[in-house]
Amino acid sequence: MTDITGATELDALVVGAGFAGLYQLLCLRDRLGLSVKALEAGAGVGGTWYWNRYPGARCDSESHVYWYTFSPELMREWEWSERYPGQPEIMRYLNFVADRFDLKRDIQFNTRVVAAEYDEAANRWRVRTEAGETFVAKFLITAVGCLSTANVPKFEGLESFAGDWYHTGQWPHEGVDFTGKRVGMIGTGSTGIQAAPVIAASAEHLTVFQRTANYSVPARNAPLTSEFQGYIKENAAGIRAVTRETLNGMGFRIEERLAVETPAEEREAIYEAAWERGGLQFRAAFKDMMVDKAANDTAADFVKRKIRSIVKDPRTAAILSDIDHPYAAKRPPIDTNYFETYNRANVTLVDVKAAPIQRITPAGVCTTEAEYPLDIIVFATGFDAMTGPMLRMNIRGRDGVALQDVWDAGPRNYLGLQIAGFPNLFTITGPGSPSVLCNMPVAIEQHADWITDCIAHMRTKGLERIEARPEAVEKWVAEVNDVAGKTLLPLATHSWYLGANIPGKPRVFMPYAGGMVRYREICQDVVARGYEGFALA
Repeated sequence: MTDITGATELDALVVGAGFAGLYQLLCLRDRLGLSVKALEAGAGVGGTWYWNRYPGARCDSESHVYWYTFSPELMREWEWSERYPGQPEIMRYLNFVADRFDLKRDIQFNTRVVAAEYDEAANRWRVRTEAGETFVAKFLITAVGCLSTANVPKFEGLESFAGDWYHTGQWPHEGVDFTGKRVGMIGTGSTGIQAAPVIAASAEHLTVFQRTANYSVPARNAPLTSEFQGYIKENAAGIRAVTRETLNGMGFRIEERLAVETPAEEREAIYEAAWERGGLQFRAAFKDMMVDKAANDTAADFVKRKIRSIVKDPRTAAILSDIDHPYAAKRPPIDTNYFETYNRANVTLVDVKAAPIQRITPAGVCTTEAEYPLDIIVFATGFDAMTGPMLRMNIRGRDGVALQDVWDAGPRNYLGLQIAGFPNLFTITGPGSPSVLCNMPVAIEQHADWITDCIAHMRTKGLERIEARPEAVEKWVAEVNDVAGKTLLPLATHSWYLGANIPGKPRVFMPYAGGMVRYREICQDVVARGYEGFALA
C-alpha cells in the first residue's frame, strides 16, 4: 500500500535476506498474516553467503545442523552433499528455501537502507533507501547479520596500487583468476585460513602477511555417505533437539571430563582422536577448556606442536605457532591443508608483527624490512562485526537520537533484541545475544520466533509499542560482561568479538557467552513474567 507521500506502508519491514531475514519474513507473513517486505542490498538471497564468495569459502558448522529446523518436511526435502557445505551449496539451499515458501515476491533486491527514523507521533518507522524510496512500518526488524560490513584497512598508498585488489567479503561474482599471478593475502583469520590453500594452488606465488598467528584444526571435510544422509532424514527431530540442548547450538555435546584432572598420556590420546575427527568438536574435548587457563594451555600446546610438526621450515613454523591467546578465545578456525600450504615452494609467510606493513606501493606491499612485488592483493581482514551493519543504516530513535551516539562507548541493548529509545525496533542476533558464539541458524530461529511471538502477543492485547527499559539494558550489559569475564574469551584482546580489529572502535565484549541453552531460558522467563524489562503500551 502506498500513501499520498509516495511511501510504501507496511505492518513490518525486515532489512536483510540471509538466513535471518528469510525466516523472519516467513514468520511475520505466513504465521501472523502481516503486510511485510524485506529489503536486501544484494541482487539475491544469501546474506553473508551472497557476498563471501572467496576461494575456499565454507561453513564451519556441519551441514546437518547448519540449516532451518522449523519445518520437518523441509529437513527431509533437502539433502546436503558434504560434511561442511561450501558457499555455492549454501546459496543453492537458501534459494531452495526462498522458492519453496515463495519468499522472493516479498523481497526487494538491490535495495540498500541508508536511513531509518522513528516517528513518535505516528508510532512508525520511516525507512529510506539509497535510491530515495521511503517505507513506513510499525515494526522494523534488522536481519543484517553479524559479519556483513567489510573491513578494508586504510593502508597508505592503496589507491596507487597498479594491480587489482579485493576484499573477501566483497568478492566478484565472476571470480578471480590467480593463474600466473603474484598474490599477496593480508590476514590469517578464518577467511584467510580457508582461502590460502586454494589461492596457492593456482597462483604463481602467494605471499601471506600475518599479523596475528592463529590456531586451526583440520576440518576433515568429506562427501556425506548415503547412509548418513538417510540418518539425517530419519532423525531430523532428534538432531534439532540436540542443537537446542547444547551450549553452542551444535550437534555435539561438550564432554564432562576435566583436562586438568586427566592424566597427561590419556589427555594426549583424547586430543589426538579429536584432531583426527576434526572440526569444531575439538573444543568440546574437555569442559574446562574455556574457563580454566591451565586446561586451555593443554589444548593450546597440543595445537602448537601439531603446527610445528606439519610445517617443515622451522622459522615459518615458529611464526605460525607464536600464538598469543588461549585456544578458541578468538573464533577457532578449521581448515583443509592450511598449514601444509606453507610447505609449497610458491608460498611465503611474512611476519608483519615483527615487520609491519608501512604502505601499499604501485608495485606491491612495503613492510619495514622489504617490498613485495604483487599483481593482486587479497584483504582477508574481516568485518566491522556485530555493530557495523547496524550503524551504517543511520538509525535514529525517539527525538532523533542516533544509534551511533547511543552506542558510542559500545553496544547497549536488552537481550540483543531491543535498544532503549528505539520502540518497535528488533535486532536479530544482535550484540548481547549468543550469535557468533553459536551455530547461527539455531540462534536465528530462536530470535525470529521470539520476535514473532512478541508481535502476536501485542496484537492480541491491542498493544502498539514495545521498548526495552533503560534499567533492563543496564542490567543486561552488566550480565553480558560478567558472563564473559568468567571465561577465557576476553583474554584475546585483539579479537573482533571485542571490536579490536577496527581502529577507534570501543573495546567491549559483544556476544553473550553464557550459552544458547541459558539464553533461551532467560528469554522464556522474560516472557513468562509479562515481558519483564520491556515497556509495552
